[in-house]
Amino acid sequence: MNETTGRPQFLLVHGAWHGSWCWRELQDVLADRGWTSHTVDLPSVVPEGSDGKLPGLLDDARVVREKIESIQAPLVVVGHSYGGAPVTQATPGAANVSHLVYVAAFALDEGESLMTCFGGEQPDPATVEGVIPVREDPAQTLYNDVPQDKRKAALARLLPQTALSFAEPVSRAGWKTVPTSYVLCDDDRSLPPSYQQPFAERAGAVHHLPSGHTPLLSMPEKLADLLERIAHDTPA
Repeated sequence: MNETTGRPQFLLVHGAWHGSWCWRELQDVLADRGWTSHTVDLPSVVPEGSDGKLPGLLDDARVVREKIESIQAPLVVVGHSYGGAPVTQATPGAANVSHLVYVAAFALDEGESLMTCFGGEQPDPATVEGVIPVREDPAQTLYNDVPQDKRKAALARLLPQTALSFAEPVSRAGWKTVPTSYVLCDDDRSLPPSYQQPFAERAGAVHHLPSGHTPLLSMPEKLADLLERIAHDTPA
């Protein structure tokens, strides 16, 4: 007997400077509870020393869409932080995507990029090269509530993010056609709650966690609880 038959599966999409490694603990929690999850590594996270014309948001969205299409199951697609942007672009029209979850993430509208969503000017993507280094004081901005041992391990794995990933606008918005939930992180020092709020207002449901920016590392059990609740309410 397989009691998980008919359950949706999860696709977990990481944020800037990270990789699929950041989901490992949450994946283990979900697996212990009988849930299947998948990850991707976004090509906009690049090795130290990378320069010139590099992958952007649309490349990330292509990788996410290819992963979605490779999974023969209903999917709850979860985007963390920057990961919400390629998820937004990749999910419209994907027949097996049953729900989107934005975790302190960028639920962009058509024509918005990370550079413009808070009022900045849109550069010409064709002219954008190079990388954005890991943000200042990541121990506090990204991991203020992450236990010290896990924080040190994560800090050691962060890599540059391409500038083009922040400069390219999305051309379509999955949250307009797919049921969507937003997980607002109340102690976030990277994307503070006041900055998350406009994105949360685009979702059909809003949940709160008393976490910093990265609850997948600071409170994976509580994040798993939320994802389970969302998935249980999602038709298979």
